[in-house]
Amino acid sequence: MGWFDFNRAPSGTTIETLRLPIFPLNTVLFPGGVQPLKVFEQRYLDMAAACMKDNSPFGICLIASGNETGKAAEPHPVGTLATIGDWEMEQLGILQITTRGGRRFRIIETHSNADNLLEGTVELLAVGEPTGVPVERQRLLPLLQRIVNDLGPQRMPEPHRFDDAEWVGYRITEVLPIQNLAKQKLLELDDALARLEILETFLDQRKLLG
Repeated sequence: MGWFDFNRAPSGTTIETLRLPIFPLNTVLFPGGVQPLKVFEQRYLDMAAACMKDNSPFGICLIASGNETGKAAEPHPVGTLATIGDWEMEQLGILQITTRGGRRFRIIETHSNADNLLEGTVELLAVGEPTGVPVERQRLLPLLQRIVNDLGPQRMPEPHRFDDAEWVGYRITEVLPIQNLAKQKLLELDDALARLEILETFLDQRKLLG
């Protein structure tokens, strides 16, 4: 569980694929984001134990249909790698973990194992070159700086990359009080500058920018 394959696509480009467990949730994890989770179902306790032992990630995807508990839910196809950082088990059978978002991925195929844990092969999505925040979008920065200061380093760990359009967009999106489906669409968007434009329009309409 959790190893890379490098496959050659017909066009000659290299595709990175990874086989890993998928955790469908009613939340969206963004690259660089922090997501605390309470794990109590045996399938996910076993998954977390294996990931910590092997120092390997699992995938977090927003649920498209189904529920977090019981039968494996159907996930949206684009999710984010999650690596476990801190963990504690103050109560037997209930594991509290803090995950950190890694790269985005797109699901190629999934199946449920004997324990009803969803496992899949995913394609890791390309990481673009860092892009600065355009002058016309820097109105977003004072708001994000206030959010970062209010939430503190546990929710908004360093490094704080206020000069990186992708980082700025992810951090604003993850705290917005909007539906998860809207956050999912912004996660799937490859264009960091387009994401900032959408966010600025949304916040402007609500008179939340100076």
